[in-house]
Amino acid sequence: MKKIKILCVRFQNELRPDEIEMFRGAVLSKLQQSTSILFHNHLGNGYRYSYPLIQYKCLDKKAAIVCLEEGTEVIGELFSVGDFCFRIGTRVVEMKISSIKPYQMLVQLWDTSFVYRLTRWLPFNEENYRVYQAMEGLADRYIFLEKMLVGNILSFAKGMGIYFKDRITCKILEIEEPYWVIYKGVRMMAFNICFKSNLSLPDNIGLGKGVSLGNGLLRTHFPLKN
Repeated sequence: MKKIKILCVRFQNELRPDEIEMFRGAVLSKLQQSTSILFHNHLGNGYRYSYPLIQYKCLDKKAAIVCLEEGTEVIGELFSVGDFCFRIGTRVVEMKISSIKPYQMLVQLWDTSFVYRLTRWLPFNEENYRVYQAMEGLADRYIFLEKMLVGNILSFAKGMGIYFKDRITCKILEIEEPYWVIYKGVRMMAFNICFKSNLSLPDNIGLGKGVSLGNGLLRTHFPLKN
């Protein structure tokens, strides 16, 4: 159990999902003097293999940045620049902030369940994609995806410094037809699902692969009474 700090910065400007990577690039171009790796997760010639604390999003078709824990403090570097004229692809956009919402969220296991919607979820690496494709039964695939989902949640929790004594449960309630997206130049299978869990989770965080670029967007539906 832990209360985590969250800061959601929403812009008035529209943004398409395929423009999120360019949006991040535009932010980074304004922060060339920044010493924080949280904006880009690159460490020297390597990579920061931990849950991203600054995530670039498309929320309700508008550009947004979601910051967690230490990321809520580092984001001040962007505000201090004062220049929100961004180049996104071939267009130059004067970004205007719509809202800045700081809050805390209790991440905790409960006796009840919560229903979430997860969109553009990328659960697979090359190996577990082959395992999934080899499964013939739909029930087996659901169970496999639920295990992937629990693993993704545990990765998020570890990044927040949260560890659980009791078991996290995840049950997929609805799943749409999977579709293909391009992530880092690789064609990957994406899912939109609805699931229930006994864990309270913050809105707008990412789960799975590519969360720093808006993939695996989580939204709360409603509490589900057992």
